[in-house]
Amino acid sequence: MTTARYGDEHWNAIARLRTDVFVVEQKVPVELELDEWDRRVEHLAAYENGELVGTLRLVDKDGTVKIGRVAVRADRRGTGVGRAMMQWALRRARERGFAAALVESQIQVRGFYEKLGFVRRGGTFLDAGIPHVRLFLDFPSHDGGLP
Repeated sequence: MTTARYGDEHWNAIARLRTDVFVVEQKVPVELELDEWDRRVEHLAAYENGELVGTLRLVDKDGTVKIGRVAVRADRRGTGVGRAMMQWALRRARERGFAAALVESQIQVRGFYEKLGFVRRGGTFLDAGIPHVRLFLDFPSHDGGLP
């Protein structure tokens, strides 16, 4: 896994994968999928045998990291790629000093995030016509003087 930025050598592969997953498979309008945040945030590119198999991005939302645009290539779903990416993202967020993580999950995959410790807060909402829920994971504080 490697970090990536808009326009670097990984960006075209990331954009293609997200387009395949969200625009082609899920019928999300391309103008909603590839957005202005892409230019400003850190992306993860997960490779196997030199091929991009997954991606996600980290967006700073006032001290909370929003992990979004989580996409795994269709033939690699259910193999642990998504879990490994999320574990990387959570470690990276803690390293960067975030207090909590947020995902806005499609309702049908919220169990994936709940298994990682995320807790639902609030009701269901539509994003690109797809039902979503917000899930949060608070990071433990280590400033209390305990080891």
